[in-house]
Amino acid sequence: MLRFAPSPTGDMHIGNLRAAIFNYIIAKQKGEKFLIRIEDTDFARNIEGKDKEILATLNLFGLMGDMVVYQSHNFERHRHFADHLLQNNKAFYCYCTKDFLEKKKQEALEQRLPFRYDNTWAMLQKDENPRPVVRLRGSMEAVCFEDTIKGKLVFEPHELDSFVILREDGVPTYNFACACDDMIYDISFIVRGEDHVSNTPKQILVQQALGYTQTLGYAHLPIILGENGKKMSKRDTSSSVHWLLEQGFLPQAIINYLISMGNKTPTEIFTLQEATEWFDIASVAKSPVKFDIKRLRYINREHFKKLTEDDFALLLGTQDVRIGALAKLHLEEASTLNEIRQKLDLIFAPKDIHAKYEGEDFHTECLELFYVLKSMAEEPIDTYESFKNIAIKESNLKGKRFFKPLRILLTGESHGLDLGALYPYLKFYLKDILRIKGE
Repeated sequence: MLRFAPSPTGDMHIGNLRAAIFNYIIAKQKGEKFLIRIEDTDFARNIEGKDKEILATLNLFGLMGDMVVYQSHNFERHRHFADHLLQNNKAFYCYCTKDFLEKKKQEALEQRLPFRYDNTWAMLQKDENPRPVVRLRGSMEAVCFEDTIKGKLVFEPHELDSFVILREDGVPTYNFACACDDMIYDISFIVRGEDHVSNTPKQILVQQALGYTQTLGYAHLPIILGENGKKMSKRDTSSSVHWLLEQGFLPQAIINYLISMGNKTPTEIFTLQEATEWFDIASVAKSPVKFDIKRLRYINREHFKKLTEDDFALLLGTQDVRIGALAKLHLEEASTLNEIRQKLDLIFAPKDIHAKYEGEDFHTECLELFYVLKSMAEEPIDTYESFKNIAIKESNLKGKRFFKPLRILLTGESHGLDLGALYPYLKFYLKDILRIKGE
């Protein structure tokens, strides 16, 4: 079984979504189940309703889990494992206070040494502290594992001191709960961000201490950089999956982009199902990858092109296929659903000729042409050529004095797509389109 284990402490980051996609694909390739595990052990930071939002987002991207579990529901089993470790002297109670440990950390800092917990401290404050933590004994040997992306990774004993597995309130720590749950659900392979590399040896130590013999596969994804070349953080709006969806990027386009980041793909544009046929986690680059919003916009446009006019209309909240066709035409200028909506809104909104365009002559010409077109709209004319020629004749306007007002009255913009291409769709809505603000 493979798993994606988000925490309900904030919006989903594109790095999280990328890991979810890869775990999902590998599960399908291996014919194994895909588990979604909500890691809700940090009660202080959990946001109410965020778990439901995460699940809804995953469903929107077609990443449905075969099982959904909450880590907190396994606390009793985690504590049982901790008791087993205590009974077998593989874990011990530590009575050190937070102030004591902070003092030791400061001493190490002053000596320019890495802080390492010393097992001899465990009982020093037993009389002062009635609420001890439980620590797993550090390793006497190096811990190594094979990372599918990074290769062999080795952690020496001095890097693995005794670490906390149960807090003073009895709540399991992240690494302990994670390691236990990976055992409980028989996880076979884990794809996650490289910020978890240092957690992996600790989780391996927990499983070894509990006598778990299965070897898990690991792949730690390189970090995603922002456009400034620095690590992308939650402060970068484009790092939020919710923000990308709000901007009108399609789920299938986001998936396409995240799979192709730092990866060689046989085709440029593809679906999640198609990627399942050829994706290889070992081909993902080791080095960090920069998020390129321009590249995502291009991929988004290409996925829009694949939509039928009916599907496009539904995305815009209508069943009018002509609106879908009109939207597809605007892919020459727009890349996201929001940008296309803005183009269509300009077409159907009253035209503000006073605010946008200066000059009394222009305003007068707009009004003259407006009334001519309004009368022509009563009986729509089939072809653009006929429509144009009749409008020129009736208005006595020519050249720029005709075409600029015509374009503004029909589209709300002074430049844009060829009116001849737009007219076959606009002609059905002329009464709605031909409106002037304030007139």
